[in-house]
Amino acid sequence: MPHSPHSVPAPAPVVYIVDDDGGMRTSLAWLLESVGVKSAGFANASEFLAAFDPAIPACLVLDVRMPEQSGFDVQAELNRRDATLPIIFVSGHGDIPMSVRALQNGAIDFVEKPYNSQQMLDRVQHALKLAAQRHVAGQKQRELRKRIESLTAREMEVLRGVIDGKGSKRIASDLSISVKTVDVHRASIKDKLGAASIAMLVREVMAVWEEDGAAG
Repeated sequence: MPHSPHSVPAPAPVVYIVDDDGGMRTSLAWLLESVGVKSAGFANASEFLAAFDPAIPACLVLDVRMPEQSGFDVQAELNRRDATLPIIFVSGHGDIPMSVRALQNGAIDFVEKPYNSQQMLDRVQHALKLAAQRHVAGQKQRELRKRIESLTAREMEVLRGVIDGKGSKRIASDLSISVKTVDVHRASIKDKLGAASIAMLVREVMAVWEEDGAAG
């Protein structure tokens, strides 16, 4: 299939900084700016959650203790939204149980205040690399999901048979159609989904269906 016309360059990654300490936000923003990294600071959870854009590759430097909603509340909300952005937790009162909880819920790092600037930069750079990878994977899944939605009802039936590991003969008998018709549908499905091979197609479609909880 020809290359998708959507291969526009990815938007520049951003580091979200969520901390009720204004001085902390400013100093970290300056530190990131000094190495050419774009950031956006928020004083509380609700401002950040209202501004958060899942279409932009990003990572999040998140303070644990904040009035109203804690960093853990923000993490829980992002998990509910299926957000993929890597989270680095920051705390002035970092204790082991807290960091364990953060990591168990999907954070990639936990840093105690006051932190070493170079160490923080290294961690953010690592998080942004991860963010770019997750962003590309997410884009591919969204694109494939759209393509799956473009299949006809009959093509969906054939696709489910293929995913279940059935051969064309078995699918033909299940659907009471000819093997030739099944092969035509298989070719059309491969073409519509832009898959190089049936094996690749099965892997990619299963990943999307598992993500959607719609497998089977």
